[in-house]
Amino acid sequence: MKQNIHKVERIIRVVLGIFLTSLAFWGPTNMWFLLGLIPLATGLVGWCPPYAMLGINTCNLGKK
Repeated sequence: MKQNIHKVERIIRVVLGIFLTSLAFWGPTNMWFLLGLIPLATGLVGWCPPYAMLGINTCNLGKK
């Protein structure tokens, strides 16, 4: 698995994932907090399966 997510996007995904997952502790009682595990995992690993399937690679953004 080659990384296909830019560092800034990874940070955003991790923060969003932590926020959504934290809803299990202080938000409404439902299972929607599990959706936070997806951006958290992809942000920590640096690889996004849909990006890989679509040929998207944001790691090279801003480089010439």
